Amino acid sequence: MNTKVNLAGVTLKNPVMTASGTFGSGAEFAEFADLNQLGAVVTKGVANVPWEGNPTPRIAETYGGMLNAVGLQNPGIDLFVERDIPFLTKYDTKIIVNVCGRTTEDYCEVVRRLANQPIDLLEINISCPNVEEGGIAFGQNPKSVETITREVKKYAKQPVIMKLSPNVTDITEIAKAAEAGGADALSLINTITGMKIDIHRRTFALANKTGGLSGPAIHPVAVRMVYQTAQAVNIPIIGMGGILTAEDAVEMILAGATAISVGTANFRNPAVTMEIVEGIRDYMEQYGVNDIQELIGAVK
Repeated sequence: MNTKVNLAGVTLKNPVMTASGTFGSGAEFAEFADLNQLGAVVTKGVANVPWEGNPTPRIAETYGGMLNAVGLQNPGIDLFVERDIPFLTKYDTKIIVNVCGRTTEDYCEVVRRLANQPIDLLEINISCPNVEEGGIAFGQNPKSVETITREVKKYAKQPVIMKLSPNVTDITEIAKAAEAGGADALSLINTITGMKIDIHRRTFALANKTGGLSGPAIHPVAVRMVYQTAQAVNIPIIGMGGILTAEDAVEMILAGATAISVGTANFRNPAVTMEIVEGIRDYMEQYGVNDIQELIGAVK
């Protein structure tokens, strides 16, 4: 039974990855999950300098998910290269580094610094607020998406995955812009903007007022966007958004995803990724599927 998938020229032993920001850079979960069993580990976002993130409280539970406004807190590229990459290279899994920034130059600087590191792919988080454009996320404007993709590609030695925001009118327009800019793959969806109010304290549950909604509540939206995007572009897609079980993962693959990322579910069950790897194998066995390629985008 073949569970290998090809992501922009990189072969993953199976399609299961971790979603950025929910798994640290692997060390926090290493005692609960065998990283060797995963197709890839996607790190927490890393910037050119350390980011403190947003004020607390910055996480709130909601029906079927959670809101977060962590604000991409990270130690910066220097510490990341010194500490996190050497840790991950000890495991038999692919390493995907998530990159964030406030300006195009910020992104390019991190990508340049990673050029000679032993990593496999780059995932560019374009849901960051673009300070040059008055705080609108890079990923909400097709022209910005094409421009930043093209700039990052100039410096990237590894294949580039553009991580798309669902907070747009037409996801396919953004996906096509990333492809036109030279993206090697896409990952979607990032979180959906939401809000929660504490009725007893009559105040916002998050200090930031709004946050990103993730978890099972957004899964049907993610499946729809992955399906739409798969019809619109010719590059591979990593599907994510509320994947809790192997069934959710298979659904995403049938919609057109070559690989999938598991995020919020890690907080509920730190071993969930391994269970999903096993569950996909069980599904293939149950339905006599010898090669996972048969499932990718099988629902038209």
